[in-house]
Order: sequence, then structure tokens, then C-alpha cells
Amino acid sequence: MRKDLIYTFHKNDLAKEVLIGKLKEHPEIRFVSLAAVDLIGHETDTKIPVSLFIEDIDNYLYGFAAQTDGSSVFLPKIATLNNAKVNMKADTEVKWFVEYNESLTDVDTGKPVGTLKIPCFLYHDGIPVDSRHILTEAEKSFRKHILEAFSESTQLQKEFGFTSEDIEKVDITSATELEFWVKSPDTSGDIEALSTSQELKEQYWSKTRGAVRSAVEETLILMELYGIKPEMGHKEVGGVRAKLNNDGRFEGVLEQLEIDWKYASPKQTGDYELFVRNLVREVFIRYGLEVTFLAKPLDRIAGSGEHTHISASVKLKNGKRVNLFHTTAKDFMSSIGYGSLMGILKNYEVINPFVTSSNEAFKRLKKGYEAPISIVSSLGYEPHIPSRNRTILIGLIRDENSPLATRFELRSPNPHTNTFLCISSMLMAMTDGILYAKDKTCEALLKELSKEPGEPADYLDRERAYRTEKDVFDDFTDEERERYFGVAPETVYENIKAFHLYPEKVDVLKRDDVFSEKIIDSYAAGLLYKWYTEIDHRMIPSFISEIRRCRKFHKDGVFLDDRANWDRVERLKIALMKNTDKSKGIFNYMREALEKEDYDVLSDTQKVMYEKISELRQAYKEYKDNLMDIC
Repeated sequence: MRKDLIYTFHKNDLAKEVLIGKLKEHPEIRFVSLAAVDLIGHETDTKIPVSLFIEDIDNYLYGFAAQTDGSSVFLPKIATLNNAKVNMKADTEVKWFVEYNESLTDVDTGKPVGTLKIPCFLYHDGIPVDSRHILTEAEKSFRKHILEAFSESTQLQKEFGFTSEDIEKVDITSATELEFWVKSPDTSGDIEALSTSQELKEQYWSKTRGAVRSAVEETLILMELYGIKPEMGHKEVGGVRAKLNNDGRFEGVLEQLEIDWKYASPKQTGDYELFVRNLVREVFIRYGLEVTFLAKPLDRIAGSGEHTHISASVKLKNGKRVNLFHTTAKDFMSSIGYGSLMGILKNYEVINPFVTSSNEAFKRLKKGYEAPISIVSSLGYEPHIPSRNRTILIGLIRDENSPLATRFELRSPNPHTNTFLCISSMLMAMTDGILYAKDKTCEALLKELSKEPGEPADYLDRERAYRTEKDVFDDFTDEERERYFGVAPETVYENIKAFHLYPEKVDVLKRDDVFSEKIIDSYAAGLLYKWYTEIDHRMIPSFISEIRRCRKFHKDGVFLDDRANWDRVERLKIALMKNTDKSKGIFNYMREALEKEDYDVLSDTQKVMYEKISELRQAYKEYKDNLMDIC
């Protein structure tokens, strides 16, 4: 960490002559990287010498910076084999970061070699086809409809005390909370020890020590230098205490951490998240620690989320700022706040594919782990008593002493959620709800939001409920939860099907051409391909290896219980992976369904596979626990 380095280039630094001047003042910046985010959330990385960048700077700044044949980005049904050329165009409206390689010193300056990271849009046949562009358009659409609402609605003008003529600009702010697991390279988790520690909350906000402490502190210091404004770093609920070895160092590190930072514009939020993930990896590697951002890296142990916060405000021409969700002390929120929340809840089936998009993500969304599985919100019992219900999908965060901080927290995202598309889909759904709510009173909207299943409603679905202050898992049976809040998807395929099951909700995403039919088809095709490829090439082989490690230890005829316990293990092993003359193993059944492209069967069998693997793990544990001796 050196203060003689330059860490960010702001919008005003991106004028041609200014940019060239800064690069020449900092010759340790040796490379430029073009960073575009495709629909699946993959970010590109390149190494272009700065000398070449300066030589052709007009194209990099004002034209197409570079082109690829499409193999470096994932755009199925768009960048096809016979039409694969994709162009990149720099986004000059956000901050650019300089990443430094602490392992490589520039011989001329004695400083670490730097790479200027340039956020880019992706164009195919002259049309933008990337996550960044979709979010840009979603923001434009939201702002346009807010101004129109304040121009047309006397109800809004009366509620807020101003009209569209008084508004200088509409601001959207967002932020994410990044959770991750860190471990020593040779450490594997003792599930029982981890589970016990989790139940006792021994790690939650406890003190970080040794290399973990140093890595967290260095990360927060670097975030400050990059202007990301960290709020805190702390231990999360998962993990066990590391042990001190004879050399005075901690070994056996296995901890869950969280790092938070302040809000920003939506596009900047997406860039912050990508940058901080890379920063965390690089810093922790320097301390000999591995980091994973998987949503559920350990079975039966708390997964990692990335709660996403969103808010909207206006700056009036008189200089005053007003939060569009906040209202008087007698209401939970404004009519725009109610409309935004109701829009997300009503249309969440088509938002969810952009939030929960992987097999790993669905492992986290299981009842009992404080990760939301039902489309339901919480406001609090009274406006002056904020809700802290951790079992709901989306909650209202409200502080009477800080009206500008009023916002929504979506609890379902995970560290690999594509934040650009997550926020884009939320904004489009919020717009839909606002267009409904703009002429309604807060009292009428609260009544509709709080309705019971079967009660009539003008906007929300009649047969559903959308608000509860109860524990979604403990206070409802499985049948009640599904009757009140709908049946939650359990696989990626079930989630993708929402695009076909709810065409009227897909139309909400398409408003103002923000999400085109081509974009949605490409995204769905990409998720589908990743889903079944991962099942075939990663999940099934991994489970086969695990099954083969379930070995018999007892001697036949010594203890009948040991034989009975092992027989149960053996039956589950056969059911999962063995073809017999009487039946077919689940894995083989799944691969047959994949060959036939019968994705409904594959999805249903995937759920059976998870159940049997869970049963096998428990059965094998009980078998080993009962043994007197293991040779």
C-alpha cells in the first residue's frame, strides 16, 4: 500500500489529454485491461500495453476499443459461430480502477506494475448486448417514469409537496454486502464442529486473528484508497477457531467473513462488487489463504449471501434532497415506496432467474438457514418499530432519524449474482409498481400489501399473501408457506421456466426495450447450458467420488447393528450410481434424460439426487459413529 500510487481515474480524468498526462506521470501503469460483463456475469480481462493504448486512444475512448470473436464472452444465440464478432466500447461515466501486481515491480520506478481497468459495453451487429448496458437503460427508464408520475399525478404532488418542474434530478442508489469463506489451503471442514460453532454463534462478529486479521485490515485500507468507502469487515456466523502451531502461526483457518461498503450509483455498485471480489482474492492470497465466493461451499453450514440494497431520491432545484421511499411517521413508507415494493413482489418470478442462477445458489436457499425461499416482505409491527425479520425475501430498512437512508434490502442474492442484471430487473419491476401506485393513497396500498390469500386485490395476485411479520420457516408449515407465498423453485431449470410461465411479467422487463426478447432468450439459454453441463461434468463426478469414499470398516457377524447400518449405506450407494438388472441408478437416469434433452425429468431427478445424497451422508455418519474401531 503506497500513497504515491494512483488508484482511480474519475470521470473528469477521462478527457483525452488529461488521461494521457496522468498515464505519463505514472509510468508504473504498464497495461490497460478492457473489462466487459456478459449476460452470465463473466468479466473479461486483457493486457494491452499502455504505449499502444495511447497511440490509438481516440478509438479506445470514443469508438470501439477492441473486438473479440465471441469466445471470450458468453452470449448464446447472439454471438454465434457464423456471426461471432463482438466489439467493446469504454464506459466513461464511471470510475476506472488501477489494479497493482504486488508480485511484480516496475524496474524503472520501483513501484508495483499497474493495470488500468476500463469498464466496457459489448456490441454485436452494432447493438449493445451486455449487462452494463441493460442497467444503464433500466436506470433511464426508471428516472423517466418517476418524472412522468410527478407530472401527471396530483396524488403524488399532494403527498410530496412538489411537481416534476421542481425536480433537478432523480438519483438511484444501491449497495451490496459481500460474504465469503476463507481457509488455509490444506484445511477441510469438520461439519459437526462447524455446525456446533454455528449453533452457538461462536464466530459471529468475534475477533479476527493472525493472517485473517491482517488480510481483512489490508483489504479495508485498500478499499479506502480506491474510494470505495468501506463501512466494516467482520466475521460472519460460519467457521471454527484456528489453532496456534509451534511457530506461533495460526493453522486450520476456516472462517466466514463479510465486508460492507457505502452506497453508490447502480452501475458503480456493480463495478465495486467485481473489483472488491478480485481485491479480496489477491490480498488473501498474499497471506497464504484461499477465498471462495460460492453460495454454499459446505453442506449443512451457513452459505454466503450478498444482500442487495436499493433506494431512490430526488434533488430539487432548491437544493433539498428527498428520499422517494420515506414518508411521515404515521406511515411505513410513501406511495412510491409501496409501489416499488409491490412491483418487486408481484414480478419476482421473472426477477429470480437473474438473482438465483446456479446450482450452487439453490443449495443456499434452503429452509432453516435464514436464506429466503418465499416471495414475501416485512415492514415491522409499527412504523416506529423497524423490522429485522431475517426470513423474508425483501425488507424495508427505515430510520426516522435518517430519512435519506430508507431503502429495501433484497436478501436472496449471493456473491455470484450478476448485480447489474439483478438491479436492472428490480428497477423495471419497481417502475411497474409505481405506475400502479402513483394515484393511490398509502393507506390503500398498505391494505393491499397486507392482504390474506384469497382477498381481492387490484394489482397483487388474489390467491397470495405478500407480507408477514412472522418467521417464515418456524411459524408456517410447508403447506401453509406454499399456500400463502407460492411454491419456490428448487432448481435452475424451474427458475428459467418462469420466463415462459409468466409472459405478462416478462413484458414488465421489456418496457422501454430494456430487456429485449433476444437478450432474455440468450440469458435463458446460457443458464440452461451451464445448469446441465455442471450437473453432468461436475456434480455427478464429484458425488461418485464421494460415494466411493464411503468404505466398509466392520467385520461381518460381529455386531448386527453395524451390518444393518452398513446395509442402509450400501442401498443408497446402489440407488445413486449403480445399474442393476432391476433398476437404473439415479446418475444414469439423469444422464439419459440429458441425452434426450428432457429437462423436466432432469430437474425433478436432480432434487431426488440431492435427497439421496443427504440421506447417504447421514447414514454413513451414523454407521461410523457406531463403530468401536476404524482400521
